[in-house]
Amino acid sequence: MHRNDPQRRQTREERERLSPGLIGFLVGLAVALLWVLFGFWRLLFILALSAIGYYIGVRYFRDRDAFKKLIDKIFPPGMFR
Repeated sequence: MHRNDPQRRQTREERERLSPGLIGFLVGLAVALLWVLFGFWRLLFILALSAIGYYIGVRYFRDRDAFKKLIDKIFPPGMFR
């Protein structure tokens, strides 16, 4: 078997990716720890702010022009550019 064999490289890439089960476990663990540390209502508040941050990140930071338009909506045009 050759070192740069495409089949061997593919299996190595598959092992390096996180499995959905591991990701689910880590998310569940984080939520459980937050619940124990902060309580239910503070946990909901933290999760709501995290979801809003995720949405803003996906929506506006993926495209530089969309981010510039968002900044122009919040602040006067050209103020920070």
